[in-house]
Amino acid sequence: MFFDEALRDRFLAFASAHGIASTVRPDEIAGFVVELPDGLVDELQEAVEAKYDVLMDEQMLLAESDNELVSHHAAGTTVTLTDGTTRTIRIPPPIARRLFEHFRADEIHEIVTAIAQSMENPIDGPICRKPSDE
Repeated sequence: MFFDEALRDRFLAFASAHGIASTVRPDEIAGFVVELPDGLVDELQEAVEAKYDVLMDEQMLLAESDNELVSHHAAGTTVTLTDGTTRTIRIPPPIARRLFEHFRADEIHEIVTAIAQSMENPIDGPICRKPSDE
C-alpha cells in the first residue's frame, strides 16, 4: 500500500530490476495497492520485504510531516478473503502503529487474513478442538 507515487514507483522499479512482475491498482480510499506474485524464493522475498520496510518508514515520515494527512489519521492493510479477493481495511492509527512496531507488513497481512477467513468460516463450539474433530 502506497500513498506517495514516488515511493510506489521506487518499489515498482525495485521489483522490476529483480525480475518480479507486479500489478498496481488504485485503492478504494486513497493511494495505490501494489501486488506481487506469491511463491518468491526466500532470498528474493526477504529483499522485497526489506525494501518495502524502508519505503514504509519513508512514507510514515512523509505522512507525519503533511499537516493535512496528520489531521485525518488513517491507516490500513490488505486482507485476502477465502475466495482469493483482496480488500483494504482500516485500522485505527494507534493500533496500526503498535502493530507496525512489532510485525512486518506481510505478518500483519497474515494476521488480518486469518481473522477474516475465520469470520467467513466461524467455528461452532469450543475452539480448542482439533480440525479433524469437525
